[in-house]
Amino acid sequence: MAAPEKPIVFTEHLQLTALGIQPASISFQSLTLESDAWICVRETLDTPQVVIVNLNDSNDVVRRPITADSAIMNPRAGEKILALKAQRQLQVFNLGTKSKIGAHQMNEDITFWTWINDTTIGIVTDREVLHWKVMDGQASPQKVFDRHATLAGNQIINYRISQDEKWLVVVGISSNPNAGQPGQNGFKIKGAMQLYSLERGVSQPIEGHAAAFATIKMDGAANPTKMFCFAVRTATGAKLHIVEIGHQAPNPPFQKKAVDVFFPAEATNDFPVALQVSPKHGILYLVTKFGFIHLYEIETGQCIYMNRISGETIFTTAEYETTSGIIGVNRKGQVLSVSVDEDTIVPYIQQVINSPELAIKLATRAGLPGADHIIQQQYQVYIQNGNYGEAAKIAANSPRGLLRTPQTIETFKKLPQVPGTLSPILQYFGILLEKGELNKYESLELARPVIQQGKKQLLEKWLKENKLECSEELGDLCRVADMNLALSVYLRANVPNKVVACFAELGQFDKIVLYSKKVGYTPDYAQLLQHLVRINPDKGAEFATQLVNDESGPMVDLDRIIDIFMSQNMLQQATSILLDALKDNKPEQGPLQTRLLEMNLVSAPQVADAILGNEMFTHYDRPRIANLAEKAGLMQRALEHYEDINDIKRVVVHTNLFNQDWLVNFFGRLTVEQSFACLHEMLKSNIRQNLQIVVQIASKYSDLLGPVKLIELFEQYKSSEGLYYYLGAVVNLSEDPEVHFKYIQAATRTGQIREVERMCRESNFYNPEKVKNFLKEARLSDQLPLIIVCDRFDFVHDLVLYLYQNGLTNFIEIYVQRVNSARTPQVIGGLLDVDCDEQTVKNLLMSVTGTFPIDELVDEVEKRNRLKLILPWLNNKVEQGSTDHAVYNAIAKISIDSNNNPEAFLKENNLYDPAIVGKYCEKRDPYLAYIAYAKGFCDDELINITNENQMYKHQARYLVKRREIDLWTQVLDPESIHRRALIDQVIATAIPESTDPDDVSVTVKAFMHMELHGPLLELLEKIIIEPSPFSDNRSLQSLMFLTAIKNDRGKVMGYINKLSGYDVEAIAKVATEAGLYEEAFTIYQKHDMHAEAMNVLVEHMVSIDRGFAYANKINQPAVWSRLGKAQLDGLRVKEAIDSYIKAEDPSNFAEVIEIANRAGKHEDLVRFLQMARKTAREPKIDTELAYAYAKTDRLHDMEEFLGMTNVADILQVGEKCFEDELYQASKLLFSSISNWARLATTLIYLGENQAAVDAARKAGNTQVWKQVNAACVDKKEFRLAQICGLNLIVHAEELPALLSLYERNGYFDEIISLMEGGLGLERAHMASPLALRLHAEGS
Repeated sequence: MAAPEKPIVFTEHLQLTALGIQPASISFQSLTLESDAWICVRETLDTPQVVIVNLNDSNDVVRRPITADSAIMNPRAGEKILALKAQRQLQVFNLGTKSKIGAHQMNEDITFWTWINDTTIGIVTDREVLHWKVMDGQASPQKVFDRHATLAGNQIINYRISQDEKWLVVVGISSNPNAGQPGQNGFKIKGAMQLYSLERGVSQPIEGHAAAFATIKMDGAANPTKMFCFAVRTATGAKLHIVEIGHQAPNPPFQKKAVDVFFPAEATNDFPVALQVSPKHGILYLVTKFGFIHLYEIETGQCIYMNRISGETIFTTAEYETTSGIIGVNRKGQVLSVSVDEDTIVPYIQQVINSPELAIKLATRAGLPGADHIIQQQYQVYIQNGNYGEAAKIAANSPRGLLRTPQTIETFKKLPQVPGTLSPILQYFGILLEKGELNKYESLELARPVIQQGKKQLLEKWLKENKLECSEELGDLCRVADMNLALSVYLRANVPNKVVACFAELGQFDKIVLYSKKVGYTPDYAQLLQHLVRINPDKGAEFATQLVNDESGPMVDLDRIIDIFMSQNMLQQATSILLDALKDNKPEQGPLQTRLLEMNLVSAPQVADAILGNEMFTHYDRPRIANLAEKAGLMQRALEHYEDINDIKRVVVHTNLFNQDWLVNFFGRLTVEQSFACLHEMLKSNIRQNLQIVVQIASKYSDLLGPVKLIELFEQYKSSEGLYYYLGAVVNLSEDPEVHFKYIQAATRTGQIREVERMCRESNFYNPEKVKNFLKEARLSDQLPLIIVCDRFDFVHDLVLYLYQNGLTNFIEIYVQRVNSARTPQVIGGLLDVDCDEQTVKNLLMSVTGTFPIDELVDEVEKRNRLKLILPWLNNKVEQGSTDHAVYNAIAKISIDSNNNPEAFLKENNLYDPAIVGKYCEKRDPYLAYIAYAKGFCDDELINITNENQMYKHQARYLVKRREIDLWTQVLDPESIHRRALIDQVIATAIPESTDPDDVSVTVKAFMHMELHGPLLELLEKIIIEPSPFSDNRSLQSLMFLTAIKNDRGKVMGYINKLSGYDVEAIAKVATEAGLYEEAFTIYQKHDMHAEAMNVLVEHMVSIDRGFAYANKINQPAVWSRLGKAQLDGLRVKEAIDSYIKAEDPSNFAEVIEIANRAGKHEDLVRFLQMARKTAREPKIDTELAYAYAKTDRLHDMEEFLGMTNVADILQVGEKCFEDELYQASKLLFSSISNWARLATTLIYLGENQAAVDAARKAGNTQVWKQVNAACVDKKEFRLAQICGLNLIVHAEELPALLSLYERNGYFDEIISLMEGGLGLERAHMASPLALRLHAEGS
């Protein structure tokens, strides 16, 4: 017998390294496998990136530059949804749509995360477990439960949930340091799990390495049983545990299983790492760390197969849904899958495991081949033994429907019934119904007795539960009992003809079309419609509409449908169908449109009228429909459709039968020629009836038809009334002068005088000359229209002449009193031109109550030399309180002409216009013109009249009073020939007469602005030197000085001697800047400003000797101080110090010290510093005084100075003296501040060696000892040198230099003596004896 084939299919899907993935990235930390759809790898090389591999298409490899701690792909195969974790930041992206689905910032670190289903991410932290339903739009993860304490310190490697999401398990592993110790049975890798019930909120810690949830349907159980499977390895072995969770009655309880997991001898350290369940086969796949695969049947826990599938650890796995197996990745990058070989597993179980029961169980559960003969044998045995229930179970559960045949049904039908039990056939059907769907034969056999017993509700229940296989035969059985039930069966069985028949019998015609299109069936719709029309016309109409309006086109010929309805005289329904069918108004529907309108024009004209009114159709036979509409009395519709002009003219004259608005609009469709033809016909046939509508048509289409032709039309039929009404409608919109004239003419002829008056007043387009002449000829009783035209278009003279000559003087009064009083001046002028009586003119003028331009009246009478004519009227206006300038202008002119004291009037009256009156006076009397212009500030006019008449005195007075710089600029223009004469009058007359400072100020500014320096000086001397109100004016005196300094320096000294009220400081400063030093000095001296005077002498005149004389004369500290500064600047140190001492001014001590030191004037400096110390306490002063004492060898004075309180920097002075070799002074200075170090150095230079040693002892400084020692050795003062040396040898670093000093000079005995002397010192350095020995040996 051949060896059985393996019961598994082992497949290598991919080699990840072949796709370019780095081996270092293939690990549990970098690679994730959430389902059999995607692998996600994080590569952390030069450029961090995430690689996504599509397991269903190896060519689909996506690389994205992403930096993240972890990346997991959503299990869905059709979408690329990537979840990323970077520290505590979580983000989920849809890579297909390039959109972010969600993001969240965690509050604690994440130790493990995974997609627990298509919508939810499970998150495990150090303290809790959370779920984030990110695909459902949940904003943030929600806590589910807290982690158990037993998981502390574990590496979390998995988190799973049950199918119903009520059970959850967290899996972790950790190293076990106690493994192998006596009394310890723990494995070196310890597994810990936390099982959590969501319903009860309870956790259970379990020891285990791998876990999975499973759901299987057990024999005899009403509901599926939920299992929890987990594997654990201990030091003594490994176990697979299968236990029931969440038990549900009435299921029988599941006996938990604990099965040993076998590990070969070469895998003693192996342990489980993954569990996956095959829901289809009920098999559990267990994967170990060493790459072994174990297959267990879940219900029995029996091991079916074990083998090694990988030499490397498979570190991640997932369910392989394609074959209900397991898929995983090992460390080499192999993507492997294992699944059940459905063709070999059942024979394998029979032959290798020798378990027929297990083989049958597996074959039955998954419908697998290989156990058919065993099942058939067992079935026959049960039948023969009378165990019909078990036989029924075998038959019902047989794989692939092996025994579910008609023969089996017949067998059970023939079996006898055991008393007290159901018949075998009912038992069989009961098992089948409990198991699932019945096949065709089983459904028919079950339905027959149920229908016979009238229990159709059972059939309805089974159909809803999909227990029965529907067929045409089953529908035929149900049709006898219930049409709706049969329809349901036919629909499920896809029997279209029977379904349509059922819909028709049930009256559900609206569903027929939808169903037929859905299944692709085409019934005889015409026959169905004909049947429906007979029994229910309304339903028939609905069904017909549905057939016609189908989106794919009419399903029945529309003519056939109409024939069906018209055969039953159903015009309304036929019309409704056609209206709906023809709503798209297509060209090919023309015949049907014509038929629709014909039917209704013959039988229902009102319906046809409504259809035509809606303008739904445009493709019907228009002439045919027009003729039928005329016969039906629908004149409007007929006119709409006729196109021949003769037909239109025949119909259009019956205007009483039309809606007038429509008829007017109708003319918009006609051409101009057609319109005039119709209008002529309408007026010709019945002008009384049709005139009004003709006027309306003419008014509306006036622009199109042309006003000229329309006017001719109305005039042809002598209809002034029609013309009036037509033009009245268009005249307001027309700009044609002829239209406006014709309208005025028509209104006149029809007696519409008020309308004539309105048009004359409002129209802007008529020809005024033509209208004026027409109105004159018309000789109306009311001349108001003529007056309006003449008034508007300035025909006043013609109007006055016409009215005066025709004796219509009363209309002249009406004109000026009621129409337009503003035309009174022209009327008066016209009357004067026709020699009207003066009294009449005066009366007319006095009768005008309205306002009119008085200046025009004055002009009219003035140019006719009749100005005095209106004097009474003017006086009357004055009495009435008029303030109109024109009134007073006229009175002024009359006063001037009559020489009636005009000067007084011009000066006193403020109501006339100075410019007008002044202009009037220019030729008559220039002085009067000057008065008027001056009163009105008419600058230009005044300047011109005074220049022309050489009235410079008046002009000068006006300009001074006017105070306008711009005006001064104009008259003082250098190009002006009048300038000099004017300036002379300003200086001689205007300014001396003035008493107002502002007048003078502005005049002076004007002269300055125009740079008239000479005249300005003349002006200023006139008002300052000569007695005047401005003689003591400070500003004017200063100005005179400034002007003289700039333009006439010779006068300055004279001004200084004569004047004293000017700004002394400012003028002296300007004089100094201008180089007038004597003048400046004189000003300062005259006003006792001696320091400033001295400054001029020494700084500007540079005369120190004259300054010395002036200082002796004045003898003031400020003067001496300023002189001292000048002397110092000139390096006259002694004289400068003498001046400073006389001034008792130490303020410039820094500069004095610097220059005196540089010049070596220490004796003089002592005097200055002694003076300075009296008032100033400055360290600089005391320091320099001490130094000056040293430089002058005044040591006694220095000792006194040092004994007094001072603020000198003694150390600084001492150092300077030391540098200058002034050692005695340095000795005093260093002694005074007890600076023993510097004193010792100084004493060396003075040769006072003993004192230097004493000072060095006080200083206690190594460097000082060295200096003193060197000085004593140099002078061969060896005793003193030894004293210094003893203070040096205690410092090891000083020994070499000390030895070198003595040796270099050949003083060996002395250095030995020094060393010997140092041996007794406690602080002597240890190197001293050695140095002594070496020195002795060397010598």
